[in-house]
Amino acid sequence: MTTSWEEPVYVISVAAELADMHPQTLRQYDRLGLVVPQRQGGRQRRYSRQDVHRLRTIQQLSREGVSLEGIRRIVQLEGEVEQLQRTVAELAGQIQAFQAFARYPRVFAAGAQGDVTTTFDAGPDAEHPGQPGTRRAGRPGRRAPRPLRPAAAITAGPTTSALPARPAPGVLVWKPKR
Repeated sequence: MTTSWEEPVYVISVAAELADMHPQTLRQYDRLGLVVPQRQGGRQRRYSRQDVHRLRTIQQLSREGVSLEGIRRIVQLEGEVEQLQRTVAELAGQIQAFQAFARYPRVFAAGAQGDVTTTFDAGPDAEHPGQPGTRRAGRPGRRAPRPLRPAAAITAGPTTSALPARPAPGVLVWKPKR
């Protein structure tokens, strides 16, 4: 059975031995907030593999002459960098998703009551069968039409044109020119 990087598994004596430190040093680092292990019943400290790695990093910095306050600041900044990297990765994924949909022109449909929906037009050379001018929901990477804004908000703009799609009775279909 493998344990995760962040799973608390080591008691203080084992973590101290793995980090080549005295257990009292680990208690001091806990009080200073440098390495804060998770607590089990009875307030017993449990260290993860990540905590042991951080302890080794702190020990190396200390040997290089960095003060405890400097080490605390370095550890804090490393945590912020890791959080920012996760945020950047998440935003990059969102950008890729938006770019995937941006390849297809959007098609708007307005109902008789002023409700507006949009779909993504795959064009005449689409790889999937179905109604021309629409993207079918339920297939990977495709979304069902979603409501947008009232039809009155889109009165000005590009020319309205008829699409080969068969809109429902009473629905005006508008496709912006590229």
